[in-house]
Amino acid sequence: MHTVVLVLIEVLIVIGLSRLVGLGFKAIKQPLVIGEIFAGIMLGPSLFGLIAPGLAHSLFPAETMPYLNVLSQIGLIFFMFLIGLELNPKYLSGNLKTAILISNLSIIVPFASAFGLSFVLYPLVSNNHVNFAPFALFLGAAMSITAFPVLARIITENNLQGTRLGTLALTCAAVDDVTAWCILAVAIAVARHGSIDQQAILTIIESVVYIGFMFTIGRWFLKSLSKHHHRAGRLSQLVLAIIYMGVVASALITEFIGIHLIFGAFLLGAVMPKDEELVRELAIKTEDFVLIFLLPIFFAYSGLKTQIGLLNSPNLWLLSALILLVAIGGKYTGTYVAARLSGIDKREASALGWLMNTRGLTELIVLNIGLELGVITPLLFTMLVIMALVTTFMTSPLLEWTYPKRLIRLDIVESEAEIPIEALPEAYIAQYRILVPVANPAAQKGLLQLATAIAVNNRQPAVVYPLSFIELEEDYGFESSPNEADRLIAERCQKLEELIATLEPPEIRSYIHPIVRISSNVARETAQIAKIEQPDLVLLGWHRPAFSSNRLGGRVGQILGTTPVDVAVFVDKGGNAIESLLVPYSANIHDDLALIIALRMLINRDTCMLQVLQVFTANHTQDELSYELNAMIEQLPKSVRDRIEIKSVTSPEPMRTVVTASENVDLTIVGTSRLWGIERQTLGRYTDQLAIQCRSSLLITRRYSQVTSHLTALLPATNTQEIHH
Repeated sequence: MHTVVLVLIEVLIVIGLSRLVGLGFKAIKQPLVIGEIFAGIMLGPSLFGLIAPGLAHSLFPAETMPYLNVLSQIGLIFFMFLIGLELNPKYLSGNLKTAILISNLSIIVPFASAFGLSFVLYPLVSNNHVNFAPFALFLGAAMSITAFPVLARIITENNLQGTRLGTLALTCAAVDDVTAWCILAVAIAVARHGSIDQQAILTIIESVVYIGFMFTIGRWFLKSLSKHHHRAGRLSQLVLAIIYMGVVASALITEFIGIHLIFGAFLLGAVMPKDEELVRELAIKTEDFVLIFLLPIFFAYSGLKTQIGLLNSPNLWLLSALILLVAIGGKYTGTYVAARLSGIDKREASALGWLMNTRGLTELIVLNIGLELGVITPLLFTMLVIMALVTTFMTSPLLEWTYPKRLIRLDIVESEAEIPIEALPEAYIAQYRILVPVANPAAQKGLLQLATAIAVNNRQPAVVYPLSFIELEEDYGFESSPNEADRLIAERCQKLEELIATLEPPEIRSYIHPIVRISSNVARETAQIAKIEQPDLVLLGWHRPAFSSNRLGGRVGQILGTTPVDVAVFVDKGGNAIESLLVPYSANIHDDLALIIALRMLINRDTCMLQVLQVFTANHTQDELSYELNAMIEQLPKSVRDRIEIKSVTSPEPMRTVVTASENVDLTIVGTSRLWGIERQTLGRYTDQLAIQCRSSLLITRRYSQVTSHLTALLPATNTQEIHH
């Protein structure tokens, strides 16, 4: 087979598997990049080569490796440019003194630990022709580095960018990144010359001169491009071509100097003027091809060189465990001690230690350079790849364990910080609260209008929280950067405020307080927020899932199944009025919730009318349910009772009866019940039938706990019981 054709087949396999495995890792709350690295390892001798060596050799023969290497190096150059582009000086504006202390100690301690470890590793796993100095320097750089892009993603995903911990971690990681790349540049210069000789020192001096040139003349030239972009109002192909030529030229210069291609690309990105529009447009135009096409090839190329089979004895696995222990311990200890010396409390210092342990793709870049230069052996390369994966994999769960989401809201820097519920006055705790996940602010006015109809009255404090999530697609996408995330949050808040301004009557608007969060899993995040905030009700709008015909499937189904509070799903059929209500009632806990919500709306609005429809089949007697239902109605004030009509019907087709009755009302409220074709366990294969055929808007209720009281505060002191079965 022609080599080029074979390379294209390899690229096809690499991209497909990378996406598939990456999505699997996202499902278990891990960065997509970890899955892509695993996909690369799976294609190498560690799995594919072990299971089907003949096929692996046919698909990935030695003659195609140079082609994959060229593609991966191009991807690496432009990825490093993107990292430099996103390294905003804003990250260095706050807590700089503290960050420098923490960052330096978080490099010095693991570097010193690695230097000590190198005395053990050098005689066991090094090449005979490699001197100790470059070996120790490389090991120190590998142990002390922090992956700024992955850390920024984790901070954004956990909505930490507005907290003391998040801003400090970003500043530390930015300082750490610059310091670690400088150490690596020195290590490469020494490695290429074998020792710290005159030539190596000359390489370092030339590098410093080039850095100075880029921050003066290079920056001046790039500023003129930025001004041109500002005048033109868009990034033209000519300007983009000049910038890309600059990336490649800068990479070549650092290669000729004697360090590495990646430094020149990173440096050009770092000195690029941080004009928001230019950076955003440049990043968006560049990142898709780099992240989707070129970077997975780099992962695959690295995976093909990772041979876990080389760890073929208990002693080698123990050595690998020692490397992991030193890497984690050195980074965590250095960060924790420096943070405590800076006056940071134990919990935040510990969380910062785990964040700074994130190594990710940046570590893989360092290791590939070391392997390429022959400083580290394939065996040590494999051990260090395992270390990179474990330290990145552990960051999210350890951060959640150390600094759970319920504490994040206590640490918001901005003035609108949420207050811990323990510190709130009794009046706030007695509030009736509804959480309303809003997917599209432009299309969910009816949902918010319904929420206020359920919540707002003059007898009990109430608040409605429209909850809007901004979903992040890619690990290293520009939208993952904290600055861009803040911009997207502000944009979404503005849209929500515009939606709130359209609600009538105007006095209900003050009860609505939007919450906007970054998330990679909306259903899981909604359940977590509901668990922390404990609202009285979660009110959802419905949508048809992409891969299911069930309206209560997909994301809505996940929220229904996992949210630990009462939930209602609103099927909006249009029509602004909510004056006449219908509750089909069959005496189960979910219909109880439907009735209770209807009664609450009846109490809230003097003009509201309610029809309670009991539909009996031949197996039921009408007296079974009427007594309990009437007992509850009797608890209500007469002015409310007068607006309730109780109707009993015998019918072999309850759903058809409900559909007919819905023709004369504004809103039908029904519990998840087999009688209505909505099964709580399966979330109903017949759900669509009622949702489609119902003539009015429809609210489907699912009760989680009978403890939650939706009516107590609205009834007289002697009449505070709700229905319990």
